[in-house]
Amino acid sequence: MLTSTKSHINYDKKNIDKRILLQLYKNMLKPRLIEEKMLILLRQGKVSKWFSGIGQEAISVGVTMALQNDEYILPMHRNLGVFTTRDIPLHRLFGQWQGKASGFTKGRDRSFHFGTQEFNIVGMISHLGPQMGVADGIALANLLKGKKHVTAVFTGEGGTSEGDFHEALNVASVWQLPVIFCIENNGYGLSTTTKEQYHCKDLADRGKGYGIDSFILDGNNIIEVYEKVLKLADSIRKRPRPILIEFKTFRMRGHEEASGTKYVPAELMAEWETKDPIVNFKNFLFNEKILTTKIDEDYTNEIKAEIEAGIQQAFGEDDIIPNESVELNDVYKSFDYQHIEPKSKSEEIRFIDAISQGLRQSMQQHKDLVIMGQDIAEYGGVFKITEGFAEEFGKDRVRNTPICESAIVEAAMGLSIVGIKSVVEMQFADFVTSGFNPVVNYLAKSHYRWNQNADVVVRMPCGGGVAAGPFHSQTNEAWFTKTPGLKVVYPAFPYDAKGLLATAINDPNPVLYFEHKALYRSIRQEVPTDYFTIPFGKASLLREGNAVTIISYGAGVHWALETLDKNTDIQADLIDLRSLQPLDTEAIYNSVKKTGRAIILQEDSLFGGIASDISALIMEHCFEHLDAPVKRVASMETPIPFINQLENQYMAKGKFEAALKELMAY
Repeated sequence: MLTSTKSHINYDKKNIDKRILLQLYKNMLKPRLIEEKMLILLRQGKVSKWFSGIGQEAISVGVTMALQNDEYILPMHRNLGVFTTRDIPLHRLFGQWQGKASGFTKGRDRSFHFGTQEFNIVGMISHLGPQMGVADGIALANLLKGKKHVTAVFTGEGGTSEGDFHEALNVASVWQLPVIFCIENNGYGLSTTTKEQYHCKDLADRGKGYGIDSFILDGNNIIEVYEKVLKLADSIRKRPRPILIEFKTFRMRGHEEASGTKYVPAELMAEWETKDPIVNFKNFLFNEKILTTKIDEDYTNEIKAEIEAGIQQAFGEDDIIPNESVELNDVYKSFDYQHIEPKSKSEEIRFIDAISQGLRQSMQQHKDLVIMGQDIAEYGGVFKITEGFAEEFGKDRVRNTPICESAIVEAAMGLSIVGIKSVVEMQFADFVTSGFNPVVNYLAKSHYRWNQNADVVVRMPCGGGVAAGPFHSQTNEAWFTKTPGLKVVYPAFPYDAKGLLATAINDPNPVLYFEHKALYRSIRQEVPTDYFTIPFGKASLLREGNAVTIISYGAGVHWALETLDKNTDIQADLIDLRSLQPLDTEAIYNSVKKTGRAIILQEDSLFGGIASDISALIMEHCFEHLDAPVKRVASMETPIPFINQLENQYMAKGKFEAALKELMAY
């Protein structure tokens, strides 16, 4: 550290109590001393990786001290000061970095990729951007619960180039959410300079485009950071709204230690070294007669002793012993399924009515359930499934969203963190690609990583047969059935659609709920008028026979029924899977062992679809019972065309009868 007693930062202590000034210093000193120790351990090979925040401590500490302990903070790589200022026991932090059981991820994720409800911290994922939308969701949950809380979320100047940043700011502005967006502008995104990241003069200027108040602060001036954030947070609690703050600072180490800093000009490094936030504040406190050598030595000795004790405790723990059942059991939050039998009379309704009815009754069952999607409020959704919902439940719970799928999926995750269930409507399942990252990397992995479930249902209107072309007709369930942590449901009948939707909303895990658009108004069935549930992972046996097993789901079930009705001589077991993850393998195996033949029908194109996995499972578990090769029938290996004659040629429906007869003749 510098030895000069001169401060190169202008501080104005105003009326801040000297005890707070000393606490600010001590809280900055702690992460600095931990980092210095970590760099030694890194050189000794005792830790594998380290992302240094040296030089940026004033931001983490100032923001954290300005917030209340029960307010959420969403930090990044270089925000060790957030964790230490919240007084997380050091042996747990060292355990996290060592992959020990005392850490927060059971060795499943590294560094700062974790959250902890105990300390109201939600850690990052490597994709950086999603946590800003998650902060929106946490802030929304606090508003809905009537809590006058602020949420602070961090990103770097590089992260502001991601679409998630812009989506999150826009949503926060439209909904007037109490979020403080903190940009740590430290000059480099790994080695990419700011002039290659953005062209505006200051990143704070981006707030203007979203109608958000924005500020530029000296990120190395702890008093300026603490004072300004303290005032802003108090103001936001009284009048909820988002704020954007750009903290000007510098990264004194590499992006991570292996990358080094050779790309940084020496004179620039020297300039920022004179602005070290701890050295300058220490000199200021000495000059103001607030800090003494004795106090400083006491702080240093106390912190170093705490560090050594934490290291010894963490390093002394046994390594995690791999256990397959433990790993598998933690992918999903346990779900105590409650079966509810319908008690009322039934009425004949359409597939679309069953979904609407099930959604409405779930809103009545779960008084804080939130539905989010484009045009779902007054307009009732493009398919009119939520028509009348805004009037019945209010626009706090039935929320029109901007066109920003990523931010809304992330907001749903934030709602779950604060204990609120949500349903997100993708206007068309095809549009999930715009929110793909948070679905497969945030919703799917959170419980496994740090024991935080994602209580989110994503409704996926899908499928062809409606002449809607390549961007409104896909049935893309296979993108998700292979992603551990997600559940995938795909009903074919109104009864199942209603009961499975109720279960999906009750389930605390993320569920992709596929609903085929071509079935919306073409399929009718007697459905109980009251609330009921159907378990996941239980297929439905629609026809029984000894000659062949037909396995399908969604619209394919109806194609199979039509084929069997035309070919009454074919005695088949027809299995409607209903849920694809979990999959009812027992029903499949029992049927195939009885019939000796299996054909799997899916609307999706063949390669990489779920039919391939089911075929492989049958070959592995029922091979000795088979009298013919397992047959798969699927749509063409092309995008879905628009015009009817091309779409009909594309669809698996027209191929199924011939394929079934071919299998029977084998």
